[in-house]
Amino acid sequence: MMPLEEKVGQMMMVGFDGASPPAHILAWLASGRIGGIYLFDRNVQSPAQVKQLVDDCRRTAKHPILVGIDQEGGVVARLREGFSESPGAMALGASGDPQLAEDVAFMLGTELAALGINWNFAPVADIAHQPDNPSVGARSVGSDEQLVSRMVAVQIRGYQRAGVAATVKHFPGLGNTVIDTHDDVAKVAGPLDYLYQRDILPFRAAIEADVACVMLTHVIYEALDARLPATLSPRVVKGLLRTELGYQGAVCTDCMEMKAITRGYGAGESAVLAVLAGVDMPLFSHTRRHQEAAYEAVLTAAQSGRIPQARIDQSVERIGQLKSRYRLDKQPALSVVACDSHQSLALRAARCGTVLVKRGDALPVGVNESRIVCIEFAAKSGSFSRLLSARLPQAACHTIDPRLPRFLAGPKLKQLIAEADTVILLTRNAHLQPSQLRLAQRVIDLAARTVLICSRNPYDAGKLHGADTVICTKGDSEPSLAAAVEAVCGDYLPTGQLTVDIA
Repeated sequence: MMPLEEKVGQMMMVGFDGASPPAHILAWLASGRIGGIYLFDRNVQSPAQVKQLVDDCRRTAKHPILVGIDQEGGVVARLREGFSESPGAMALGASGDPQLAEDVAFMLGTELAALGINWNFAPVADIAHQPDNPSVGARSVGSDEQLVSRMVAVQIRGYQRAGVAATVKHFPGLGNTVIDTHDDVAKVAGPLDYLYQRDILPFRAAIEADVACVMLTHVIYEALDARLPATLSPRVVKGLLRTELGYQGAVCTDCMEMKAITRGYGAGESAVLAVLAGVDMPLFSHTRRHQEAAYEAVLTAAQSGRIPQARIDQSVERIGQLKSRYRLDKQPALSVVACDSHQSLALRAARCGTVLVKRGDALPVGVNESRIVCIEFAAKSGSFSRLLSARLPQAACHTIDPRLPRFLAGPKLKQLIAEADTVILLTRNAHLQPSQLRLAQRVIDLAARTVLICSRNPYDAGKLHGADTVICTKGDSEPSLAAAVEAVCGDYLPTGQLTVDIA
């Protein structure tokens, strides 16, 4: 029989720095003190390296483990260079093709399985209520709860058909707030009719699709629990999720090191409250000190009786079932990662999800045009500029960090923009960044003719005025940017449909 120390350990899921597991992680795995790990881009160098990291952890572990990652596709993906990138949820929604969405999820799941990763923190079931929401945006399928429900269900089917546990998030819905829970606690006040009539529907669909895990958000819904965020609330976990919706599978938290939690609770107390609320796996992404405090606090609470033994046993049983169901006994060959068929599928999905919001005279931007300027807003060297230069080598491409507006003030760049036949302008969530929005509008005003590409949230298209042509990709993964270049060059006419109101 498993001792209490190891039962509590099976509930602990942790992250760490580095391309190989640190000594303390291997020691914790060997003693059963943690039940799994989850990876970020800080842990990723290449497919072979990730597989080696995972294999090292599995070989060392006393018990089977979960290996998790955020591989939603689109804006949130920890595996990029050397792996198959894909368009995100809103682009898949724009395609209107559930089978395509399932195929993309199966593709991502297959690559995760080849690496030994058996737990994906996707899909996102949040509804895009608020254009100013800093967390959701293009990670959501859209604002129509029926479409979101359909797409969530097929993505779950795709991941789990590949042998990887899907995790629907962020219960009971993160879309109706303008606060980023990474930065502060978010509160939703007033009646929750909309929550039951709209936001809960995709989670119901996920439960019907037999989703392996549900992730909770740190938002406080005052009509449900005016004191505690959903992560720590028995009313939300035991009441709404378990009793009202009938979900009996595994439940995890969003990262417990987000400021929405850390500003009000210590690591240990927050872990105890989460377990008392009905959570099976509190997730601590970064700090060894916090991970140790969470383990010690839950163990002490279980030993003292504050957390009943039966509550611990429930979680250990659910976690064991999850591990057993997603053992990855037969992993795909590593050669499947970034294979040609996956790259082709991702590009096809990106094309189908690209929306031509406004069609003017600028398309196609031709090889015979000599005065083409590309302005890409990015914090570092721009991927779009690289892809565009390969097709239109005469284009003068400039990557501008929107936090440094002085770069646009140079007279030479202003003159280039004013004298260009066509300016291709790519924005990234300018609607959330006043400096970028101002700079983008200035480019449009200076240019004789502009092709505007809104590469993340499509709301930029409703905030910027005067562009000849407007294209929305709803994500800036490699295939989405490649599809945008193809659209600019006239290789195809985008047919995707907006799934949110950008007016």
